Amino acid sequence: MPSDHPQRATEAFFGRRKGKALSARQADGMRTVYPQYRLDLERPPPADPRQLFPVDIAAIRLEIGFGGGEHFLHRAAAEPGTGFIGVEPFVNGMAKCVAALAAAPRPNVKLHDDDATRLLDWLPAGSIDRIDLLYPDPWPKKKHWKRRFVSPRNLDRMAHVLRSGGQFCFASDIDSYVNWTLLHCRAHPALDWQANTAADWRLPFAGWPGTRYEAKALREGRTPAYLTFRRA
Repeated sequence: MPSDHPQRATEAFFGRRKGKALSARQADGMRTVYPQYRLDLERPPPADPRQLFPVDIAAIRLEIGFGGGEHFLHRAAAEPGTGFIGVEPFVNGMAKCVAALAAAPRPNVKLHDDDATRLLDWLPAGSIDRIDLLYPDPWPKKKHWKRRFVSPRNLDRMAHVLRSGGQFCFASDIDSYVNWTLLHCRAHPALDWQANTAADWRLPFAGWPGTRYEAKALREGRTPAYLTFRRA
């Protein structure tokens, strides 16, 4: 899928880029460790993105907006034969993830600190086995709904890079965004919702370690939903 830079200028699916000042350790990690994991989107992607990793990889998973990287790194440690690509534009979240990688390196990890749409436009067709979008910013105000990452254009992007039979997994505790995602994904010809009973969307994904966003939702009385869509 060719990139569309004129339209990209209006695509802002994330909020602020930076919070409080990084600690000296975090700043050092971003300077010395992050380049070891960073994807260079100025270079053409390999025909087989498994070649991006210095170890043998059988499949590739992409997590969009991983926060501090807790879930992302848990999955990468649990599945060393899977390549994990993580996207997080928020500098402080990326710095937290990089600090963890400095302490426990993961050769099956690659990182991108900018807009996820750039990465989706860069990746070859059918190259990703699973995409996770977990507790994304719901942009609750109607005037901001255009910033929600789930949109017809981004679903096209995800369907383009997912292999046939690949999965798009979405989790949120915001009912309006869950309904929004269901409506958009069920209207997409390449995505099939994998749910037969309520347990299929009320129970977390297999191997789910929990996240701090989920814990906050449960403390505040909100019930998360876990949606899985299969790429036709």
